[in-house]
Order: sequence, then structure tokens, then C-alpha cells
Amino acid sequence: MKRWTFDRRAIVTVGLAALLGACSVIPKGAERPAPVVTTPTPEPTESLPTDQTRHRIALLVPMSGRNGPVGQSIANATTMALLDTNASNLRITTYDTATGPEAAARQAIAEGNKLILGPLLGSNIPSVTNTARAADVPVISFSNDTGAAGPDVFIMGHIPEQSIMRTVQYARARGSQNFAIISPDGEYGARAEDAMRRAVSAFGGTVVWTERYARGNTSVVSAAERLRAHGGYDTVLVADGPRLAAQAAGVLSPGGGGTIQLLGTELWSGEGSVTRASALDGALFSAVSDDRYKRFVDSYEARFGGQPYRIATLGYDAVLLTLRVARDWRVGRDFPDGALRSEDGFLGLDGAFRFRRNGLVERAFEVREVRNGAVVVVENAPTRF
Repeated sequence: MKRWTFDRRAIVTVGLAALLGACSVIPKGAERPAPVVTTPTPEPTESLPTDQTRHRIALLVPMSGRNGPVGQSIANATTMALLDTNASNLRITTYDTATGPEAAARQAIAEGNKLILGPLLGSNIPSVTNTARAADVPVISFSNDTGAAGPDVFIMGHIPEQSIMRTVQYARARGSQNFAIISPDGEYGARAEDAMRRAVSAFGGTVVWTERYARGNTSVVSAAERLRAHGGYDTVLVADGPRLAAQAAGVLSPGGGGTIQLLGTELWSGEGSVTRASALDGALFSAVSDDRYKRFVDSYEARFGGQPYRIATLGYDAVLLTLRVARDWRVGRDFPDGALRSEDGFLGLDGAFRFRRNGLVERAFEVREVRNGAVVVVENAPTRF
């Protein structure tokens, strides 16, 4: 089992490992491969020194294999957070979950870590938590697997349902009444449909029709044609990325800007193709604010010579969160996980967030509109709870 201990003073010389093609990870989102960068990789250490003044934090992410570049990007972001805050009271050691998440968790616990940041993949959470729970070590996962949350398992990934809830709320305020949805077969489509139904129940209106499709060009177009034939709606959520959403929109609202209000999902965030499809003109979607992300990318590139994965901000914000809690955390004591449930929440690169009692993150989303070949913010994200 490999694990890496990052020293704040030396890590500046360590660059980003090669970022390869797109990886299938949870949380899912607009992840794109960054440019390939050839840089050195930190050597695994044999043993950890004794810490009297620093908290030991374990970072459990894939550092090899298919998702290794994503894990390396998150690890680099945690290092950036330590450097940017001049933190001297945390030691973050990275353990490679690609060679076995349970073994990584066991080694992290054996080496005295009092908090686990990770894992990245939702499928790894049970293996990690089974070991961590026995040692009373809480887990803050980068996954968006809502079913894995619990009293000692905090889900930090961006949750698609929250984006949809925010968009429906805004659309209702603008007059939307009768909602329909076109969603793909599978878990994401089911979650999107459920989120829309819950949002309409919470904010008012009626769900008049749903259409499902197998992912594919002709399938989504056929679903849109069936929905158009049914009628009776004024607002349609297309729960997919911009490419397929644009094809459905071409049937429902040719040329865009028609009487039908189109809604998208967080999958549209950062996708340039959103602005190139005229059928999406006037569509609404919600995402976390990118106000701080550009500065993060610039700093990341300067330090590591390549672009981060979008999900890397979770690693950075996890360190900020830990530092906030560490103000009242004595070295050697158990991590005070109750502090994670602060009603005031926390502020990070992705904006304001807090953890609910059930362990799920709650994020502040801004609402965006596709307008005349650009994406504009039509309602800012709240800066605090």
C-alpha cells in the first residue's frame, strides 16, 4: 500500500502528474481532461514521524490507475490550500485507494490519522467507513453518493438534485406552472426526475408529463417529439449534457427564445457548447459560483504546470474546512465532527456550503441563463446561510 506524506516546504517543487483522458468518477459533472504534463511524483515514505503539534489528516484518493490523474489533482489542491493559508498545524498524508480502499483506510487509521478526506468514488465509501467507524474517525467524501451519508460520513460532492431544485425554484418565481421532464434511463435520470418532482411539490406547480430515453441522438429526439405531441406544459427540464439537450430543444423550441421555458442541469456548467446552440437560448440552469475558480486555476497552473480537474476544488475546500474546525481541536484528540454541522456553514472556492444533520452537503447555487450566445448570471448564489 503506497501512501505519500506531503511536506509544505518541499511540495512546491512537485508538479502535477500526467492528466490523461476523461475519467468516469463520482461525483459526475463537467469533467474534462487537462493538458498532459510530465512531472515528478512524490516518493512514498516508509514511516510517519511523531507529531506533537500537528493534526494528522488522511487523504484517500486514487493515485494510480484510471482515476489517478483526478486523485493527483485533488492532492495538489490540498497542498495549495496548506500553502495559501500558511497552515502549520496539519499533516496531510495521501493514501492510494486504487490499490484497495479498505487497505488504504486501515493503514491511515494505524498511522494515527484522526480524519479521512475521501474517498473519491462512491463505490469505495463502504470499505473505507467500515474501518474508520470502528476507530471513531469521521469521513468527508468527495463523492455525491447521497445514499452513503450518515452521522459520521459527510458527502461533500456536488449533488445534482440541489441544482435542479434551485432552477425550478427560480423558474416558478418567473411564472412557470406546468413542468415536464426529458431524462435518460439510469440512475442520473431517475434522480433528476425525483428532484424535479420534489421541487415542484415544494415551490408549487404541476408535473404534467415525463419522457425517458436511452442515451443517443435519435432517442432523445424521439422523446422530445413524444413530449411535444402530448403538450400541456410551459417548462421542460432536459436532464442531460448540452449536446443532447440542444437536440431535444431543437424539437421543443426551434431557434430558442420561444414560449417554452427550458431548464438544464449542472452538467451544463463550464461547457462552451451551451452558447453555440441557438435552441438553448433562454434556457436556465444552476451551478456553484465560478467567481473564485479562475483564480484557483491560475494559481494551480503556476504551481503545477497544468490545469486541475474541476472537482479539485473539493480538496482545497476540505482543507479550509478542517482548518476552521482545528481552531478548537486539540492535537491527538478525536476530530470534533459536530463542528461540521454548523448552521452558519463554511465558505470555500465553490461558495457557501454546510452539512445537514444527515451528512449531506448543502450548497449555495447561482442561476444562469443562456442569452445571445453567452451565459449570464441572473440570480447570484447566497454568500451565507
